[in-house]
Amino acid sequence: MQRVHTVTDSPVGPLTLVATDGTLSGLYMTDQRHRPPQETFGERDDRPFTEALRQLAAYFAGGTTRFELPLRLDGTPFQRRVWAGLLEIPYGETLSYGELAEHIGAPNASRAVGLANGKNPIGIIVPCHRVVGSTGGLTGYGGGLERKRMLLALERGSATGAGDPDRLF
Repeated sequence: MQRVHTVTDSPVGPLTLVATDGTLSGLYMTDQRHRPPQETFGERDDRPFTEALRQLAAYFAGGTTRFELPLRLDGTPFQRRVWAGLLEIPYGETLSYGELAEHIGAPNASRAVGLANGKNPIGIIVPCHRVVGSTGGLTGYGGGLERKRMLLALERGSATGAGDPDRLF
C-alpha cells in the first residue's frame, strides 16, 4: 500500500489530499478533528491529484456542483454506508442526522450516523458539511463550524452567508 499526499490552498484554508495506491483516500483541513498524523500521509507527490485539484478549484469557483472522482473510503461497513449516503445529498441541500439515518435504513441510529459522519476521511468531496441538526441549525463539524458555514454558503450562492449564522436552511 503506497500513500502519497499534496497540499493545496483553498477558501477554507490549506487542504491535504492523500492517495492510497493512486486513489483519493483522504482530504483533510488544518486542525481537523480525526485528522490522521502527518507522517501517515506518505511522501509529497502531486501527480495523483491533478483531477481532484481541478474539480476542487471548479467547486470553490462555483463552476461545479458534483465531484466525479474514484474514491477509496476505508472504514467499517456502517461508516461506508453513511458516507455513501452523504454522496447522495444534493449540492446546496442539507439533511439532519436523523433524516440521513432514515435514508440509509437505520432510522434509530442518528447518533451513530453523527459519529460516522465525523470520521469521514474525504471532507468536502464526501459532503459531511451538508448534515445539520434536527432544527436545521449548524452542529459539530470536524473542520470547525466556520468552515461548515462557509461551505454551505458557497453552495447557496452566498459569499457572505448572510442571515442567521447558525441556521442556513
